[in-house]
Amino acid sequence: MTYRGSVRLPACFALSAALSTALAATPVAGPAATAAPGAPAASADSAAETARKIAYKQWDDGNQWRSGRFAGVRVGKGRLVIKAPEGRRRYEGRRYDTAHWTSPWVRPGFDLTRLIASWSAATPGDSWVEVRVRGRSSSGRTSSWDVLGRWAATDKHVQRRTVSGQADDLARVNVDTWETAGLRSYQLRLTLLRRAGASYSPAVDTVGAVASRLPSGAGRTSKPGPGAGITLPVPRYSQMTHRGHYPRWGGGGEAWCSPTSTSMVLGYYKALPPKRAYAWVGAGHTDPWVDHAARMTYDHAYDGAGNWPFNTAYAARLAGKAFVTRLRSLREAEKFIAAGIPLVVSIAFGRGELDGAPISSTNGHLLVIAGFTKAGHPVVNDPAASTRKGVRRVYNRGQLERAWLHGSGGTTYVIHDAAHPLPAGAKRNW
Repeated sequence: MTYRGSVRLPACFALSAALSTALAATPVAGPAATAAPGAPAASADSAAETARKIAYKQWDDGNQWRSGRFAGVRVGKGRLVIKAPEGRRRYEGRRYDTAHWTSPWVRPGFDLTRLIASWSAATPGDSWVEVRVRGRSSSGRTSSWDVLGRWAATDKHVQRRTVSGQADDLARVNVDTWETAGLRSYQLRLTLLRRAGASYSPAVDTVGAVASRLPSGAGRTSKPGPGAGITLPVPRYSQMTHRGHYPRWGGGGEAWCSPTSTSMVLGYYKALPPKRAYAWVGAGHTDPWVDHAARMTYDHAYDGAGNWPFNTAYAARLAGKAFVTRLRSLREAEKFIAAGIPLVVSIAFGRGELDGAPISSTNGHLLVIAGFTKAGHPVVNDPAASTRKGVRRVYNRGQLERAWLHGSGGTTYVIHDAAHPLPAGAKRNW
């Protein structure tokens, strides 16, 4: 499932009516490992993780690009660019040259029911990229190509957007997630577009997809692992200090948990955008780079800044690398913390299900896992706090793990720079 309920709601919009009261509460201290319900207990971690079928596949260098099929594109400095347009398309009243790349068929090793694609690209001038997916069933039936995103780094020429629906055969699109009844394999297609006759080109650094087939619940709480006792110095920003900012991009406050969380991780890497990028933000706005991030991640079809791959595409251009995946447990998340990589995770929870949270319930919210206590409880930066001071919190391990795994299937933004390589070891999901 993407979120609780049949339709994904804009991240952070579905906060409870008790929001203002909850935000005024004093942050609580970290829960005691022995007393809190859902605290870490001995469990069959490996068996629980095996039940969560997740596979991530990425293309990000010349050899990997050449495993796919080229139509008017070439590889330049490890990135995919237009060589000679193979067609033209009219879009939003303008004509564009087009070229495309198609991945080989990918078999994740199970019949996938969900897929989320993510990418990193530069789009100079009036250029953009479109990402599509199609699948094949175990009987050999092939679906149509479904659009997962039409994306540009800025909104100067093209409004980035998703296309929900497209439920015409074997799958449907739910904002940024491709949903199926169970398909054996998939293909991605990247279309690169530039204003007709232009000499510049979009340049795609990476594209990837996480395929999954998950059990309905979160399972037993994982045991603490390699991240216990480590907390990373992630700066603290509050989404609530932006209430009423720029209604055309969501209006701040409850709507901006995703760009605020993404900005906190960029701040950790000292990779926030330069001042000239957010010079358009009104004087006196706290943390103006958050306003900028909301604008640059805004999905004009979804009407929100919580689109998962739009956030990682924005972050990748600043930090170096970023993608969306799903993790199987907080024990897996600890491997990233031990490697110096904070994580943005997507959660959902009902009333009474996350002690000490600044909101009482939500159908969709994002926050940063910045570390773990020695007892294994997650140290988070929760942007729903009313001020920066209240952002840092410690949540109960079992409660947060359930809110994450049950709420979004363990959906995670992995953002990192060259100084912080991904954790080593078996990593089918990163």
